[in-house]
Amino acid sequence: MTTHRAQADLADTESTPPDPPKAGRRKRLRRTRPRRSRLRPMDLLRLGMIGPRTRKMRTALSALGISLGIAAVVAVTGISNSNQQHLLARLDQLGSNLITVAPGKGPDQQPVPLPLTAEKMLSAIAPVQRTTATGATKAQVYRNDLVPAQQTGSLTVLAARLNLLEVLRAELHSGRWLDAASENLPVTVLGGQAAQRLGVTGPGERVWLGGQWYQVLGILAPNELAPELGTAALVGWPQAVAHLGADGSAATVYLRSHSARVPQVQAVAAASANPGSPTMVAVSRPSDLLLARTETENSLTALVLVLAGVALLVGGVGIANTMVVGVMERRGEIGLRRALGARGGQISAQFLLEAVLMGFIGGMGGLVLGSLTVYGYALVQGWPAAIPLYTLVAGPSVSVVVAALAGLYPALRAARASPTDALRSA
Repeated sequence: MTTHRAQADLADTESTPPDPPKAGRRKRLRRTRPRRSRLRPMDLLRLGMIGPRTRKMRTALSALGISLGIAAVVAVTGISNSNQQHLLARLDQLGSNLITVAPGKGPDQQPVPLPLTAEKMLSAIAPVQRTTATGATKAQVYRNDLVPAQQTGSLTVLAARLNLLEVLRAELHSGRWLDAASENLPVTVLGGQAAQRLGVTGPGERVWLGGQWYQVLGILAPNELAPELGTAALVGWPQAVAHLGADGSAATVYLRSHSARVPQVQAVAAASANPGSPTMVAVSRPSDLLLARTETENSLTALVLVLAGVALLVGGVGIANTMVVGVMERRGEIGLRRALGARGGQISAQFLLEAVLMGFIGGMGGLVLGSLTVYGYALVQGWPAAIPLYTLVAGPSVSVVVAALAGLYPALRAARASPTDALRSA
């Protein structure tokens, strides 16, 4: 009896499994813990769209500040770039290989005339393709013989070579240019400003020049590379020497050089024009003046870009204000989501995404508005519309960065909200 009971107890002992080790117990405990909630990217995007979708007017007004800043940046850079493209196209048309040689100033600060051989010596420089010149006279031009002598209107009378328009690539507004037959006659071609000041409206009219009547053959169109011709009355070289007191020397010599050799020609032009006193010769490149004007406009563009940056800052403050108010209004939603297991990082990601979406909407709107402004302005001015590629990329990117920085504090504030406090204050 006792033997059978002992065998039964031994069998029960063998069939009872031993206590599991502590490591296995920890594994089972880990498996029974609830997993943390996770948000898929699409779910996070839907949550981020709640604010912009339900508060459309507030979102639009917040994005408007960003839009104005981006539109200002795009418009300023686009208009400046379009102007530069127009100027470069004009320089290509006129030629950026034009060099001007004129009298310099002596020790007494008075102009030193060029030698009579200056024009011929300059044309002998190997890379020089074409040369032309204008000469000074002692005459004045008036509308009629009744105008007082002192009322010159700041106009000059210049002798001109027949190839002047060809070398300068200048154009006539109306009428015709001097030729071999008319350069010995009392006829003149007026610059655009000279004709306006004299009240001349077209060819065929007469002006009082050098004490006699001269017939107007034509009127010049404005020329960017030789603006001094706009206030001049141009006459033939032989006529100027014979009747208007010209001494035959060149007051200004214009050179056309090979484009790649312009710096070399500039370096030797002064010594070639006046070997005895090269320091008393002024050598310039008119296209450099136009480029300097472009650089001045670019400095003004930088100022406007600073103002656009201020507009972006104001837009970012508007987004920050909207997000802070949104966090305060949506405490109940935040508390409920936290009570259901949403983590603080998920809450902050939701509000940060809302701010980024507002910035992106504002950036795209500003990009469209600025582009329309550039194309409209370029169309009115007759310029080629050109918006830099970096502006198209940087505009929305900057708006998103500004919006993200503006929404960072509200997002962190929402993440730190306690579920019980949020539900209690909702």
